[in-house]
Amino acid sequence: MRHRLLTATAVLAAGVLAGAPAAHACGFLVAPNGAVQLVRTSTFVAWNDGVERYITSFEFASAQPSFGSIVPLPARPIDVERAGGWTLQRLQQEVTTEAPAETSAAADAEAAGGAVVILQKQIDSLDVTVLQGGGADVFQWAVDNGFDLPAGPETAALLDFYGDRSPYFLAARFDADRAAADEFASGDGIPIQVTMRTPQPWVPLHILGFAKAAVEVVEADVFLLTPDEPDLLHGPGLDVVRSEPAADVLLDDLRTDEGMSWIPQRGWFSYLQVREEARNLTYDLSVGTAGTHPSFVATGLTRFEPDAEQLTGFGLERVGDPWWHAWWPELPIGLALALIAGAAGGLAINRRSRQGGTAARGA
Repeated sequence: MRHRLLTATAVLAAGVLAGAPAAHACGFLVAPNGAVQLVRTSTFVAWNDGVERYITSFEFASAQPSFGSIVPLPARPIDVERAGGWTLQRLQQEVTTEAPAETSAAADAEAAGGAVVILQKQIDSLDVTVLQGGGADVFQWAVDNGFDLPAGPETAALLDFYGDRSPYFLAARFDADRAAADEFASGDGIPIQVTMRTPQPWVPLHILGFAKAAVEVVEADVFLLTPDEPDLLHGPGLDVVRSEPAADVLLDDLRTDEGMSWIPQRGWFSYLQVREEARNLTYDLSVGTAGTHPSFVATGLTRFEPDAEQLTGFGLERVGDPWWHAWWPELPIGLALALIAGAAGGLAINRRSRQGGTAARGA
């Protein structure tokens, strides 16, 4: 899978940069004294025919009486349930043994006054609540329900970053007494599967850096299963380690885990690693698949979507005019190169490789 770099400066010159918050920007664990830290997360996103299944594990990592996690969601969940007991572990084994809604809805929720609880479930010692609301409403609900979120503009900016694109959030909290009764030890986790209808998947990454020191390195693994090789839109610090047709043995193994019979007979497997300082993790991952382009809006970096003709400016097969002419036809080549060379960060687009096979790099 090949990379194309679109610098933030070039986008700004074209007038499409959203002005994403600079706050230290998938979910974050919180506890009354800040003792619980999210060290590394693994996420499995499978999308097919308009249905996304988002699987992650909530880890019991403290003796605090209560703590939890808030995860932004791209759409209203159809269901939330316990995922397979070893699916994430099997995916980790696969990559470590060589041979992973709308602004108007948010506004409507805010107008109604306060976050709305649309689903609640108890899964083992984890209490799960799905909320609909704007960023400010979700913050107030979290505070009212014992989530000790840091007060201040960074928290507000982070929740608005997500609430402006989708009004759905999942709040999960361990009950320490039930966890003890279940003989949970620090490091034990409960895998959760969220099923949603969405035209294309996106994966929240910006939130992983929240409440971390600016220079603290965020590490995460993302596994994708899509019908075909995806187009990926994201910022710096995310590497595509594997990109290949999913092996039959992997799909067969995943399908035998509890609750995982929906795994398709074939698909495209991608393994992505995030390793970036928190201050630079200011984007989400947008995935284009089944003939769709990745979404600029879904990354959180733009407020509107370039049309299909503009997007062809990023195609690796394109010849003739420079790719930036899609936005700024009169921009001289010299100035464009100066803007690119001087940009501090980048937005990487992994386009489809016509060669097939694996894009493999060491961890």
